[in-house]
Order: sequence, then structure tokens, then C-alpha cells
Amino acid sequence: MAETFKRLNRELMYHGVIVDFYKDTVQVPNGNVVEWDFIGHKGAAAVVPVREDGKLLMVRQYRNALDRETLEIPAGGLNGAEPTMDAAARELEEETGYRSGDLELLITLRTTVAFCNEKIDIYVARNLKKGEQHLDEDEFIHVEAYTVEELCTMILEGKIEDSKTIAAVMSYRAKYCG
Repeated sequence: MAETFKRLNRELMYHGVIVDFYKDTVQVPNGNVVEWDFIGHKGAAAVVPVREDGKLLMVRQYRNALDRETLEIPAGGLNGAEPTMDAAARELEEETGYRSGDLELLITLRTTVAFCNEKIDIYVARNLKKGEQHLDEDEFIHVEAYTVEELCTMILEGKIEDSKTIAAVMSYRAKYCG
């Protein structure tokens, strides 16, 4: 007999700018009824910008959840039903000041499947064209360039902990640095 789970109720507890927090009531296979947290996320896109010299552009920015700066790939949330490739191109220009018409899907990931439906499509951007950053008034971003080897070392030393960045760098390395 297949295990069956049945959601009995999903109650919105808090509506936020980036996420919505719900209390789910679920009947599990043995018949018990349990309550689980669920965070609904509107989706995101990210990009691995590759310069002609092979270095990857990264963004250093303050993250309130960690109360410190982090080194990450450029990324951001979707605007409504915006295609993820468009969002990746937008975030590339906004955060780094570079544009690219040469984006290729690298990987799709789900960040925290135990309680959140966040989905991030990560693209590789090549043939970068320099422009200007278009930061939001609450964004203070510094753009830095690193080799794939430098980034992998930082990941293994625990200096980069952001899951989308780790997945992107390691996938890029596996696919393009053979």
C-alpha cells in the first residue's frame, strides 16, 4: 500500500514582502493529524557571470539574516510571472553593472525542501558588456572577480556558505572546467 499524505488545511499566518508563512494541517499515512510550517516563496533567479578571462563575477553584500557580509552570485526574486531568464539578466545588470544576451540555464535548485518551496533557476552569462549598476536604495553591493579554483577553495574552507552560490560554482566547475 502506498503511503499517502493529505493536506487538510493551509492557513496564512503572515504575508511578507519575500515570503508568506503558513500553518499546514496534514494527515499522515498512519492517520495522525500534524501541523507543519510552510514558507511560500515567489521564486528567484541567479546568474554566474563569466568574464572573458574566465573569472567569475561575485557580489559582496550585507545579509541581515546572518548579520554580516557574504560573497554570492548575483540573484534576486521574480517580478510576478517574469521568466527566470529575464530575472537573471535583470539582476546581472542591477547588481554588477554588466549585461549579457548570452544566458544558458546551468541548474535549478530547491533551497530548503523541508519547509519552503523556493525555486531558483541559475544561469551562466557570457559575453559580458560593461554598463552601470542599478542598485535599490537599500542595496550596497561590491563586485569582485575570482577564478573558479579560488571560489572552490573558499567553499571548502567555509568562507562561502550560501547554498545557491555553492551549487552554482560547483555545477559550473563540473560542466565547464572538466
